[in-house]
Amino acid sequence: MAPTALLSVSQKEGLVPLAQGLLEAGYRLISSGGTAAALQAAGVPVTKVAEYTGAPEILGGRVKTLHPRIHGGILARRQEPGHQADLEAQQIDPIDVVVVNLYPFRETVADPAVDFELAIENIDIGGPAMLRAAAKNHADVAVLTAPSQYGPFLEALQAGQLDLQLRRSLALAAFQHTAAYDAAISGWLASRLEAAASGEPPAAPLRLELPARQALRYGENPHQGASWHSAEAAGWGGAIQLQGKELSYNNLIDLDAALATVREFGYGPGAQPAAVVVKHTNPCGLATGDDGAHALGRALDADRVSAFGGIVALNGVVDQASAEQLCGLFLECVVAPQFTAEARLKLAAKPNLRLLELAPEAIAHAPRQQLRSLLGGVLVQELDDQPVQEQSWQVVSERQPTAQELEDLRFAWKLVRHVRSNAIAVARAGQSLGVGAGQMNRVGSAKLALEAAAERARGAVLASDGFFPFDDSVRLAASHGITALIQPGGSLRDGDSIAACNELGLAMVCTGRRHFLH
Repeated sequence: MAPTALLSVSQKEGLVPLAQGLLEAGYRLISSGGTAAALQAAGVPVTKVAEYTGAPEILGGRVKTLHPRIHGGILARRQEPGHQADLEAQQIDPIDVVVVNLYPFRETVADPAVDFELAIENIDIGGPAMLRAAAKNHADVAVLTAPSQYGPFLEALQAGQLDLQLRRSLALAAFQHTAAYDAAISGWLASRLEAAASGEPPAAPLRLELPARQALRYGENPHQGASWHSAEAAGWGGAIQLQGKELSYNNLIDLDAALATVREFGYGPGAQPAAVVVKHTNPCGLATGDDGAHALGRALDADRVSAFGGIVALNGVVDQASAEQLCGLFLECVVAPQFTAEARLKLAAKPNLRLLELAPEAIAHAPRQQLRSLLGGVLVQELDDQPVQEQSWQVVSERQPTAQELEDLRFAWKLVRHVRSNAIAVARAGQSLGVGAGQMNRVGSAKLALEAAAERARGAVLASDGFFPFDDSVRLAASHGITALIQPGGSLRDGDSIAACNELGLAMVCTGRRHFLH
């Protein structure tokens, strides 16, 4: 008896080549509905499910594969005498390959205004039943759920290597496929019911289906296992690594921080040239410039000691002039929208340096949700990447900032939102001069930033990601020559800090918005 393959797919990509490969391997094909029609149109001989079962499709196609000849053929254990006796008594043939992907439910409900009944009719019943049956009986049945599996499966079939390990991996993919499908249905229905009950859009259940992109050597430390999961062509999933060693967990975390910082000045064509150097998720050097190479040089000059072993992000094309500067320092990674051929040739002299091209389109396709895990759960928040709302700023000091101070305050405010709280940044003329990050009190961060800036602090400005609870940071800044400050405001003791500014001749701007980064 020829082996049998059952094909019933919503996504028709790769269907005909797969069917032809199965025929060449001696399989008989059974199919239903649109799948059978597509195969017949391509001249592929196929037996329709209704003909095979002797039972017509009923209920407008809701019932067609839910039949003992189908599920008996899939679930029968080949080495179980009782199962074989049942197959013979019921004249059921074993089904050896099941190829199924499901009705496009997620695509249908992606439209928020989708009709409820249309969504319900796109819930597949027979497909998940066949997938689960085939995956359960993977010892005897191969189950395929995605066109990407077809080519490797045919290669294994032709080589006679449909071993248990392969069938187990296919079974896992099938169970993951149905689990994600059921999660999409239950999440959508829950959100609709909650919305109907409250009259307001609910917090939708979180659904994640991120393919594994890479097994990482380890996590933050060598004793921690880690892996990278990312959607295709969205965010970092759309990055192209041009050269260098394999990316690490820490590389990716730092790259994300660097990208978020440099995007404050735009990203891609038309962006104000900017570059940033990040160490341990904090920017140690950020600068704008006349062009990318100028911005990069200024960012490196902000703190060349800390830049050693850092991560660099640029928001424009990396050319030969930029590449020459990158070659002069040990760095881990560089990310930019594009590298010229001359830059790539120059940087090839540093083969361990990881170069990543990340197109603006990949960033645009990334979701707006930011996820963070904690013990037993996940926190979700909106990305803090909204443009600066300068119309809400207020000058609260008696002295108004000069035009240059105001420009420096804009730059410092864009910088400080990407420094770990408590965060203080000192800047001047489009260049960071000192950064204080992650201290347990704000004046501690101010001391670090001002000490790093040293003499360069005279005539510079200072930004704080949160309000000043006391006037000590203001007085410290003044003692180092700072002339203007920017902070969210909102402290019960704002008056103390404002009074200190007035006493010392400093200008102060309150933004009305804080930017904690934990």
